[in-house]
Amino acid sequence: MVTVIFLLFTVLPGDPAKMMLGQNQTAEQVEAVKKKYGFDKPLSTQYFYYLNDLSPLSFHSTNPEDYTFLEANKYSAAKLFTIGNTSTVIKLPYLRASFAKQGKKVSEVIGDTLPNTFVLAVSAIVIAMILGLIFGVISALKKDTWIDRAIQVFSTFGMSIPSFFSAILFAWLFGFVLHKYTNLEMTGSLYELDDFGETVNIKWKNLILPAIVLGIRPLAVIIQLMRNSLLEVMSQDYIRTARAKGLSEFQIIKNHSIKNALNPVVTAISGWFASMLAGAVFVEYIFGWNGLGKEIVNALNTLDLPVIMGAVLVIAVLFIVINILVDVIYVMLDPRVKLS
Repeated sequence: MVTVIFLLFTVLPGDPAKMMLGQNQTAEQVEAVKKKYGFDKPLSTQYFYYLNDLSPLSFHSTNPEDYTFLEANKYSAAKLFTIGNTSTVIKLPYLRASFAKQGKKVSEVIGDTLPNTFVLAVSAIVIAMILGLIFGVISALKKDTWIDRAIQVFSTFGMSIPSFFSAILFAWLFGFVLHKYTNLEMTGSLYELDDFGETVNIKWKNLILPAIVLGIRPLAVIIQLMRNSLLEVMSQDYIRTARAKGLSEFQIIKNHSIKNALNPVVTAISGWFASMLAGAVFVEYIFGWNGLGKEIVNALNTLDLPVIMGAVLVIAVLFIVINILVDVIYVMLDPRVKLS
């Protein structure tokens, strides 16, 4: 993933030094920027620099003119030992500095925006999970009735409508047309300044529309998966045995069916939650939600490559971590699955 990100945003976009300086750059300025950020080096050397920046154990030059020089404001590092002109240090991964934010660290940019995206993604997946499980169970229990068909139509629409379209529709309908009834705004983030620009207030109501819009598609998927999985479980022999023993339908569903039907749902929830961290781009931008998705759009508009690379890398790491956690959860849900 690191290699793909490096090649994608280093080889394809063009000259990063000229992107940083804009239209009024001089040849001397371009050369100075290239030397400062290591852009004047061969691609293989730049790749080593990138790996060295990301690695917790890294090697740095004692020469102030080298890119790998151990600057205090650049790396938060603990020096282990020095051999010749090279110091070996332990540090936090360095995601480099933003081109467009006056040298602000990318880690700080992501740290300011990722919590907002996390709140939005968690809210959306909670809405999708609760409603999806409820409607999925109802649809399975009312199979082939008008209730089942209505839920299936809703879930089909939910899976087919793009998030950017539903975001525009919800913002216009509930934030503009029905504003006097809903008291919701078309745009707004979790934290907003008051009218005097002095106090930061939390606006929970601004979370409602983007969370619902972001949760529509996973909601539709969870409904379908829960319905189909529960129908399959309800046809098993042990369910018939439970009925023969005189257990009520509520007891059968609560104690035997739901838990065994959750495996594909857990897979879907984990995948969607990880995808939401990246897929919230359009929703955040349309609703003006100051999260990582909106920051990625702004970075693309300004060709701020370090922010884009750092954001994509963080999302990829979160995706991997979430999938590992799902494997652990499988063991809790299904005793037949064992960790090797």
